[in-house]
Amino acid sequence: MSETTGLVFIRHAETALSGTFCGHTDPPLDARGQAQVSALIAQLASQRFDTVHTSDLRRATETAQALAAACEIPCITTAKLREIDFGRWEGLRWSQIEAQDPEYAQRWIAAFPALPAPDGEPFAAFERRVLDEVARLLRLAEEQRIAVVTHGGVMRVILQNVLCHTAQQAWDLTRPFCSFFALQAANAREEVLP
Repeated sequence: MSETTGLVFIRHAETALSGTFCGHTDPPLDARGQAQVSALIAQLASQRFDTVHTSDLRRATETAQALAAACEIPCITTAKLREIDFGRWEGLRWSQIEAQDPEYAQRWIAAFPALPAPDGEPFAAFERRVLDEVARLLRLAEEQRIAVVTHGGVMRVILQNVLCHTAQQAWDLTRPFCSFFALQAANAREEVLP
């Protein structure tokens, strides 16, 4: 990882709603999440950051604020880095969703990502929101090093659309809480700018 400019995307730490469709639902970190944040800070101790940008959801802001405090740098929040909104599926496990509406659940799997969760955010809108924010952050990252604390779905959009990973590769890389990857401004700007 370059230590002068660019972006480092970090998945937030764990919450009690791990394993559910937790998009815009806003739980705090649990005890395991707090321990993961401490381990993340130790793992990134050799990195220099100028700012931390974060989703405004608590699991991300709590992760980001701890990192910012450890690095003694500003922490900036934005709703543009939020996870996708799962609508009526928020806070549910897949088994609950299948039990409530098995037909729609099967249609959703077959059409993924084209079919949103009921009353949820369309994937195309989510993807555009994320890539627009990444384009803005890449412009900032031409002159500074930025940590970006966000969500697994956001990171998968970036890995697939900017770094050309397969869906499976993106899923594997973002499954662990507090996982992270770097993105250099010079290599990625043309991929996300309109």
